[in-house]
Amino acid sequence: MAKAKKNMVIVESPAKAKTIGKFLGPSFFVRSSMGHVRDLPERKLSVDVENNFTPEYKIIPSRKKLVSELLSESKKSDTVYLASDLDREGEAIAWHLLQALEVPEEKAKRVTFNEITKDAILEAFKHPGPVNMAKVNAQQTRRILDRLVGYKISPLLWKKITKGLSAGRVQSVAVRLIVEREKEIKGFKPQEYWKITAELKTATEDTEKAKDAKTFNAILQKFNNENAEIKNEQQTKDIVQELQRSEYIVADVKKQTKRNNAPPPFTTSLLQQQASTRLHFSAKKTMLIAQQLYEGIAIGTEGMVGLITYMRTDSFRISEQALTPCRKLIADKYGGNYLPERPNVHASDKKGTQGAHEAIRPTAVEYTPESIKNFLTKDQYRLYELIWNRFVASQMKPAVYAVTDVEIISGRYTFKARGRELLFDGHTLISGHEMEKDEQILPPLIKDQKLELIELLPSQHFTQPPQRFTEASLVKTLEKMGIGRPSTYAAIISTIQDRGYVKQEKRAFYATELGTLVTEKLVEHFPKIMDVKFTSHMEDELDKIEDEKIEWLGVLKEFYEPFKNDLEKAMGEMKSVKGTPAESNQICTVCGQSMVIRWGKHGKFLGCSAFPQCKNTLPLDEKGEPALPETTDQKCEKCGSAMVVKTSRHGKFLACSAYPNCKNTKSLTGETSKTEPTNEKCEKCGSPMVIRFSKKGRFLGCSAYPKCRNIKSLPTGVKCPKENCGGDLIQRRSKKGGIFFGCSKYPECDYITNELPSTTNTIEETN
Repeated sequence: MAKAKKNMVIVESPAKAKTIGKFLGPSFFVRSSMGHVRDLPERKLSVDVENNFTPEYKIIPSRKKLVSELLSESKKSDTVYLASDLDREGEAIAWHLLQALEVPEEKAKRVTFNEITKDAILEAFKHPGPVNMAKVNAQQTRRILDRLVGYKISPLLWKKITKGLSAGRVQSVAVRLIVEREKEIKGFKPQEYWKITAELKTATEDTEKAKDAKTFNAILQKFNNENAEIKNEQQTKDIVQELQRSEYIVADVKKQTKRNNAPPPFTTSLLQQQASTRLHFSAKKTMLIAQQLYEGIAIGTEGMVGLITYMRTDSFRISEQALTPCRKLIADKYGGNYLPERPNVHASDKKGTQGAHEAIRPTAVEYTPESIKNFLTKDQYRLYELIWNRFVASQMKPAVYAVTDVEIISGRYTFKARGRELLFDGHTLISGHEMEKDEQILPPLIKDQKLELIELLPSQHFTQPPQRFTEASLVKTLEKMGIGRPSTYAAIISTIQDRGYVKQEKRAFYATELGTLVTEKLVEHFPKIMDVKFTSHMEDELDKIEDEKIEWLGVLKEFYEPFKNDLEKAMGEMKSVKGTPAESNQICTVCGQSMVIRWGKHGKFLGCSAFPQCKNTLPLDEKGEPALPETTDQKCEKCGSAMVVKTSRHGKFLACSAYPNCKNTKSLTGETSKTEPTNEKCEKCGSPMVIRFSKKGRFLGCSAYPKCRNIKSLPTGVKCPKENCGGDLIQRRSKKGGIFFGCSKYPECDYITNELPSTTNTIEETN
């Protein structure tokens, strides 16, 4: 009897493994690599610039045990299928797995698919191929470029400004956009102008008809056939006085029918923009939830189902297999009058678009949002509904409007009015009708018709500065300028906030003082790297590497020589802000010495001039004044001093004003903030476990401390994905300070991961 073949399949995540596993036969077994297994080590450059930029890849420490297990299983397998995502990052993961597991070329097969459905998976496994080294080289080039910029410039910033700062090839350019917008807003000088609106109605001598006459608004546009520019109140009053004595006559009426075509289906950037605008999701949150929908959601008895196609794409293309059921659904659910004769084709005007890829769409349009709502979290449902509606709307007929433009003469003045009326809703039945500014429906009007003035409405206005970037507008600008690629936008936006270079308030980005300082230094000394056109050019170069039009090593050499020269020059010429700290009028409340203004990785702050003997510090407000703690009428029960309100990364709390002599703290409600009770018992002594706080965050500690020193990490709320385990994933910290997540049942279960599996339902906005 012939021995049954053992085929090993490796994907990135447990959720994806579970969904794919149910489609393959018993001769296949699916394992997860938990993303990348190899990378450039963190503590050194790890790129040999003198030897053709050879990268020094190492197994990621938290992956060593996993790689050992995968290695053992791969050696026992007849074939190893690498089924990571179809983009550059996925291709690189597949290649690194081959290297780490030492899989022979004849034994390795690469499979790619755009959606995780049975048909797509089975078809992909019928046509395996080799790893696409052009994609790997493009990803590797990006990784090396980013490492060179980050690891070469960051130490310079530590030396010249303060420790803990960092620079990024793409992120720093994104910060520059926000910094320059900040300067535009601060330097903007508003100009006064006035608008005059006339409320009118059709004139008639019939009293009954006059009662029913519909009013409408017209806006003053011209004076003596030139654009009316009204600059002040007195000028406005003079014009109004003249207009009140004038007749109003229709000079011209133009009617036309306008079509509003269906919107294209979502690309990555469009999805991030719409999710930000409509759902108030960050780009990071949008991509995390989209990943869940792509990898699979448990849908009742059907098990794990991949609900959307791959969410990293810049293509509007829709496959024939998806168009047919979509068109049938439109005809059946909304009516044949909403279905165009031929499928809508949405062409992209962006260069570099991957035509072989598809837009983001439901894998099966039959899974309507309402039909699967009970299986989704609130946020999963909202994002899926957005994707489903956009896809179906993209294949519907245009909306049709009757548009009327009217010109009205009043003496020397010309008013204009526009009316718009919906004749056929078309795609807006699903996508929604977007109101135009001052939209109105006009009454029937004809040339030379007299109108009756109801009221003149003058209004004062001021020119406005450019709007601050939101996540949606920043993503749109990054894409338009060719900075980064859609798959990197979420990481860019998260990184520039984490570094403290920008902050987000009421969903708008503000450049911080630190972000402005770092940007100015980088623009002055690294003009090429900080140039938008050069950054866009580098992205085009990466695309050419993937398309096998240029060699990746040549791109690195072309970049590095000028960069090296700029770096050497900046080392000597960049002025340091670390010199003598600026003096202030503030006196240290701890030791009585004067306070001075220093720079830290979060910006300027007040520090005691007696440092390091006295380490007292005070934050500075936006005006550069000491942000003194808010006083309260509460007294410290330990020393009798007044309690003040302070702020930490966990929020506001009460602290003794006699700090550091008294370190008593409380929550704002008056309860001690040092611990919070839980229902969990210590497995060592049986005492209750409590939540404690440290500089590294919250953790579980035994209430019998110091007699019992048992501590544990707080559960994340995510279950361990290993089958039949049942444990919770908890945050852990490695000896080197790195964060990872491990099963609470360790050592019985040794599951670990650098990132929480994307099937978690506990994602929250963290802006």
